Amino acid sequence: MDALLGEPVSAWEGGERSELDGRVAFGGFHAAAEKRHLLLPALWVLQDEIGFVSHGALNYVSERLSVPPADAHGVASFYSLIATEEQPGRIAHVCDDIACRNLGAKEILDELGSREDVRPSPCLGQCDNAPAVFLQLAGQTDLVTAPANADAVLDLLSADGDPLPIPSQPAADGQTQIMQRVGIIDPTSIDAYLDAGGYLALERAIRIGAPAVIEEVTKSNIRGRGGAAFPAGIKWAAVANEAADTKYVVCNADESEPGTFKDRILIESDPFPIVEAMTIAGLAVGAEQGWFYVRGEYPLAQARFEAAAAQARSRGYLGSNVIGTEFNFDIEVRRGAGAYICGEETALFNSIEGYRGEPRQKPPFPTQAGLFGKPTLINNVETLANILPIIREGGAAFADTGTPESTGTKIFCLSGHVAKPGAYEVEFGATLRELIESAGGTTGKFRAALVGGAAGTFLTQDQLDLSLTFEATAAAGASLGSGVVMVFNSDTDFTDLLVRIGAFFRDESCGQCVPCRVGTMRQEESLIRLAAGGTDETRILEDLALVMSDSSICGFGHAASWAVQSAIRQGLIGETT
Repeated sequence: MDALLGEPVSAWEGGERSELDGRVAFGGFHAAAEKRHLLLPALWVLQDEIGFVSHGALNYVSERLSVPPADAHGVASFYSLIATEEQPGRIAHVCDDIACRNLGAKEILDELGSREDVRPSPCLGQCDNAPAVFLQLAGQTDLVTAPANADAVLDLLSADGDPLPIPSQPAADGQTQIMQRVGIIDPTSIDAYLDAGGYLALERAIRIGAPAVIEEVTKSNIRGRGGAAFPAGIKWAAVANEAADTKYVVCNADESEPGTFKDRILIESDPFPIVEAMTIAGLAVGAEQGWFYVRGEYPLAQARFEAAAAQARSRGYLGSNVIGTEFNFDIEVRRGAGAYICGEETALFNSIEGYRGEPRQKPPFPTQAGLFGKPTLINNVETLANILPIIREGGAAFADTGTPESTGTKIFCLSGHVAKPGAYEVEFGATLRELIESAGGTTGKFRAALVGGAAGTFLTQDQLDLSLTFEATAAAGASLGSGVVMVFNSDTDFTDLLVRIGAFFRDESCGQCVPCRVGTMRQEESLIRLAAGGTDETRILEDLALVMSDSSICGFGHAASWAVQSAIRQGLIGETT
């Protein structure tokens, strides 16, 4: 065994091997015979304890999991938060993505220079606290905070083990449905949740039975809140109708779309409803195991969810014989490691299974062959949170809110040049103007709003009264996406902004298919030339958009050009004032 360990081994032989064995039970409770699904958790143990994945440690993990070392290295090197070479014990990932870049992050990075322990980062899901930094710490819990300037970043890097501040969550302010407990009850107490009506939905779901649960979800006409907007009832019924001994429920909490932070707020401030909703979903489709996949930059959300699941398990709301019945359901948590593409459902499956997070060809669809090749129901956090009022009050009552095609409420993530950035829940049908006004209005003169995130579209002054529904935005050639509304005033350098969007897509492409891998590179190059005063780039950008949208494997490549193309249509390209 020792001959396999390689170099460096000094830290690895100092106790981290026993730490790894202690924290990763190489086998888990997963029914599959193989152990490869433990690869990502094992890599995280090494990253957390040593600060990087050494060659010796990787060889040890490879032997324990029967994964070829080269294959394991390919997985480790896929993720931005897993280091395969030695690095400083404290790394400050300073977000310089769209929202933070416009609010001081670019100046912070310029002032800090090329320090080894400071790195620019894509969106951290902290747009309401911009500019934000994710502090990665060897041997300690990673933390997120919102620095005001470069000196604050240096203070974080020089701190010696003291707890660092995490942005407080906003109190609920006139929220209408699923954010009603945010900032009101203690998110760490199941008793507080029970006092607020927690688990009444699960109790009713067990009384009425699985077919009736699916009927209520179908009656509600709820569409997915993660971006694709697929009718949830159809998806739930499809999994339930599959004849399979093993099925899974997956909660996609890997929100990485620039400008999106609603799922983080829900998990950090009110995690129990997600545990309850996943349990209801398991009952409805016939699954006994759920998987909660949370993005690596959300350490507090992960901790809050794990604590909520543990309390639910101890009270009989999770695990064997849920609430004294014969129904069994439990949840395993997987932490992502910095890969936007893992928000795509099949890439997420590959990540859980211990492979590179690359999308799969469809069909087969996840409802037929998803996680570990089994029928799988996958929904994002906000979608699942809506299941509770649907079951408590009935699908028909839910469908009476919003519009016929966009039922219920929607959480929008307001950031950028608005007075009060945050997550705002409104009934479907509110206009863009009303939403911006609810966040205190624009700081400066309004110029445009990016709706849907980096994979979204720009809306300008004459579209402020657009109704924010699935049908109205589609008719306007836009998309609600994951609920991003990023506001920009007339001082914005849109060309610089688009160069950053181009860099984001080039960097986050998984590289599996040529149209996306090469197309995103060429798009960024064209935008850089445009920023430098180049001409005749519009036709090139349009051609690239056509190729990527027509021939990429997954939605990442299809949407990589949407913001750029909408900026061209709206006349924002080349504007600096």
